[in-house]
Amino acid sequence: MSNTVLQGVNLTKVFGWGKQKTVAVDHVNFEIRAGEVCSIVGESGSGKTTLAKMLLGLLNPTEGEIYFQGKKRDISTQRKKKEYWKNIQAIFQDPYSAYNIFNKIDTLLLDCIRMRGDFWLPREKKIELMSEACSFVNLEYKELTNKYPFELSGGQMQRLMIARIFLLKPKILIADEPTSMIDACSRATILDMLMKLRDEVGMTIIFITHDIGLAYYVSDTVYIMERGKIVEYGSADQVILTPHHPYTKRLISDVPKIHEAWDLSTVTYSGL
Repeated sequence: MSNTVLQGVNLTKVFGWGKQKTVAVDHVNFEIRAGEVCSIVGESGSGKTTLAKMLLGLLNPTEGEIYFQGKKRDISTQRKKKEYWKNIQAIFQDPYSAYNIFNKIDTLLLDCIRMRGDFWLPREKKIELMSEACSFVNLEYKELTNKYPFELSGGQMQRLMIARIFLLKPKILIADEPTSMIDACSRATILDMLMKLRDEVGMTIIFITHDIGLAYYVSDTVYIMERGKIVEYGSADQVILTPHHPYTKRLISDVPKIHEAWDLSTVTYSGL
């Protein structure tokens, strides 16, 4: 399709060999359109994070191809990787491990300005850009300057990651469980910021999540992963309201409902 921004064809990732071989991602196919919000949903160990790392270029596929903007992706050199990373960025699950603790926040934001090609701007203009990015996520640059990331709360660190994305304005954002480690109030704020960013710059957002409720709330398209395979996909309404695959039905039934008694019959225990 002409507006397909990212496509995977028979993507496979195998770790180990022989009896120790693990197929983390098993011949996955997908098409993601420009400006779309999609979610890849599955339990821990389903292969969704491994798939995200392949899309980011952090892992090489064992088999299959990735196409970016209709062309076969080429990240064979460091220069080509950096060019690719201008267009695809990520927000990770754990904000405490997403930063270099020895770099101040100013360095983090200036690296984004450098990456987008504006390194030679006067310092006043750089401060203006950093202030604008911080303001977008309800942070004050003057309160962050000369601080280290570990001096911030978890919610502030997550918002700072979104400020990075605001500066870079990539075509694709991969959000790997971006709200799983913060409280419910901050979670809604983070999601609203991401949706606002999508609306303002036409960004494509790929959520990697185990939260099927989140997927239904934010997504145009939902992919369900089980044991490395995509077992069901379609619009959010199709997948969540009229699921066909037993695994999808179980994921939906496992979501606790406040007004009903919780059914724990599908819960498995690995032992204490």
